[in-house]
Order: sequence, then C-alpha cells, then structure tokens
Amino acid sequence: MARYTLVVGTRNWSSWSLRPFVALKATAAPHEIIDIRLRQTESPTTREQILKHSPAGKVPVLKIAEGDSTLTVWDSLAICETLAERHPEAGLWPRDAGARAIARSYACEMHSGFPDLRQQLSMNFARKREMPELREETTAQVARILEAWEWALGTYKGEYLFGNLSVADCMYAPVVSRFFTYGVETSERVGDYMDRVMALPAMQEWLSAAEAEVAAGLSETY
Repeated sequence: MARYTLVVGTRNWSSWSLRPFVALKATAAPHEIIDIRLRQTESPTTREQILKHSPAGKVPVLKIAEGDSTLTVWDSLAICETLAERHPEAGLWPRDAGARAIARSYACEMHSGFPDLRQQLSMNFARKREMPELREETTAQVARILEAWEWALGTYKGEYLFGNLSVADCMYAPVVSRFFTYGVETSERVGDYMDRVMALPAMQEWLSAAEAEVAAGLSETY
C-alpha cells in the first residue's frame, strides 16, 4: 500500500496547500502531514526546508512511497489530479464526460486566474477582516466566481459544484474561506454551498490548525 506524505505551508496563509489537503482527505487514504512555516528568513529558511522535499522549492508537495521508491509530486492541481487518478473510488472528478470537462475548466481557471482577488483578499483562514476598497478588476473577479458557482450549482443541482465533492471544489475551497473572512455577499444558494464546504471535516481540521497558529503567534497578519 502506498504511503502518502503531504508537505504544506502555514495553515492560515497557504491556499495552495489547502487544495490538495481537502482532496487527500476525500480519498480517506492513510497519510502524514508535514507543516513548514512560511516566510522564514533565518536559517533554516522556508525555502531550505522545502527543498528537502521538492526541487521546486514550493509547497505543497505530495510524496508517495511504495516499496523502496518514492514519487514526488508538486503543484496543487497536479497533486489533486494524481490523487483523483489513484483513487477513482473517491469520485474526485464527475463521471459524466461533459461535466468532467467543465469541472476541469473550473479548476484550471482557478489555478491560473484571479490575480487581483489573490492580492486584495489574501487568505487569512482563522481570522475575520474588513473588506478593503476593491479595485475594479478584483470586483469583476469576485463576480465571475460567484457567477460560476451559481451556474454549476443550478445546473448540476448537488451539494457541491458538480454534484459530489470534486477537484473543482478543492480548488475553490480557499476562496470560500476568503469570502467568509472578508464578508463577501452572496446569494442564498451560494451561501449554503459555502457553508457545506466549510463544514467538511478537512476544512474544520485545517481551521483548528490555523487557529492554533494564530494563538501561538505563528501567522501574524501581513
């Protein structure tokens, strides 16, 4: 049996780490989590610590040990894709080919887009923050996400974007947290979806770890 180790960054900040964490939890596979504190400039620096696990020098990293060999996978979407492929029973992509294609489009749009939202509404998982004055680009990106969620929920009529929990939901999980952090207004249907995402055991586990970081002064506001 494969042994999984997921290397993640500071829970309160690392949106990229949260995504494969939710996917890994959905597989129910045995695993270990290694936490690395981000933005450490004194030796060992954050980068030095991460390089012990991946040549990319960034989190997240998934290490898959089987027998005497270990496969290292990096990048949130690549890790989610790998987990979906290795655990088809988890249903991390929709069975219907058309829905699956659109779900992949959703995941990739999140992976490569929304730069202004990332900058102005940065992830602060365990805290509430006042909404800053948004740039026009950020407002448009928030509207696009809400529109996309509304469409998927209305079209597939499930608890999650494409019926069951999928990689698309994993990719948007940090945005759900951001919208709670900054009090983004939503429709009732989208609000209910966000509540369901936040209620996932994986999200609650992540929240507990983020709250512990805050209490210990390990993830000061930036």
